[in-house]
Amino acid sequence: MMADPMLAEMGKNLNEAMKILENGENGQDVFSVLQLVQNLIHDDDDKPSHRTQYVGEQAHMALLGHSLAAYVSVLDRERLRKLTTRILSDTTLWLCRIFRYENGSAYYHEDDREGLLKVCRLVINTRYEDYSTEGFAVLSSKQPVIYQSAACRPGLGQNLCSQLGLPLSSLCTVPCNTMFGSQHQIDVALLDKLIKDDVDTGKLPLLLIANAGTPGAGHTDKLGRLKELCVQNNMWLHVEGVNLATLALGHVSSTVTAATKSDSMTLTPGPWLGLPAVPAVTLYRHEDPALTLAAGLTSSLPAEKLRALPLWLSLQYLGHDGIVERIKKTSELPLFKLQLMSCRG
Repeated sequence: MMADPMLAEMGKNLNEAMKILENGENGQDVFSVLQLVQNLIHDDDDKPSHRTQYVGEQAHMALLGHSLAAYVSVLDRERLRKLTTRILSDTTLWLCRIFRYENGSAYYHEDDREGLLKVCRLVINTRYEDYSTEGFAVLSSKQPVIYQSAACRPGLGQNLCSQLGLPLSSLCTVPCNTMFGSQHQIDVALLDKLIKDDVDTGKLPLLLIANAGTPGAGHTDKLGRLKELCVQNNMWLHVEGVNLATLALGHVSSTVTAATKSDSMTLTPGPWLGLPAVPAVTLYRHEDPALTLAAGLTSSLPAEKLRALPLWLSLQYLGHDGIVERIKKTSELPLFKLQLMSCRG
């Protein structure tokens, strides 16, 4: 009977780890540790399916940010405070101007779903005044409802409910148009009806997740109409999607420009600019600093503020023209692939 290759490799790694622990009672020198890392990285370089990704000069700047953040963190408290405040304010100002989001604040996060999670906490704290003292008990009086398009990322709403401790009955998935219009845009008329039904049954409409570039087809919801509906029902509008990148370009479609009126939107500058290890960013508007702090959107911890450092360095290195040019090329790539496939067909 043949052993599973993955189990065999796991057993081998465990044996090596135990040998390191037993033989290194007094610790190992720096060279030995770095040599081990190098061997692990290049262990399967002989396999044809593996190739090292080219890291350009711009990418090096982003990677440098992580090393620099570690060195900066050992500065004395006052210098660290001044530096992190400057980095955070600069990066937030630049992103808000580049992506046309006036008077916005920013939250930097590794998981691109985390910004939406914090925003939901903010909305819950805002709509339920006693939430900070009473906790989930206050939600029982009026069950909160989060609405999402059927074209949203798979598992997004379920993950949100899981992290917030809400039942799946608090998630309402709104179908896209099927009788007329795009089959990938949220059905606004049906959403309006669902909201009214929830209000009539004593529920509290909380937040709507809309798309500016659906994962499957790249369609943008009717954001202007959705914003009007959210205002009418005192709901928060959150927008995400790849088409938000085009806000940095000179000419932007009015459907995407409407995203700048949303209450929050999540950007993923790493893939858009071809930069590794830079955080996602959620831009939002809210006037109560106490509530944003309670939701985790702001922090006094220097390590949290230093998340923006790789972006701070990269945006300066690229400059405005470089950022626009990269996003322009990224947005043109799908069209080029489509034309290539048409020629081959």
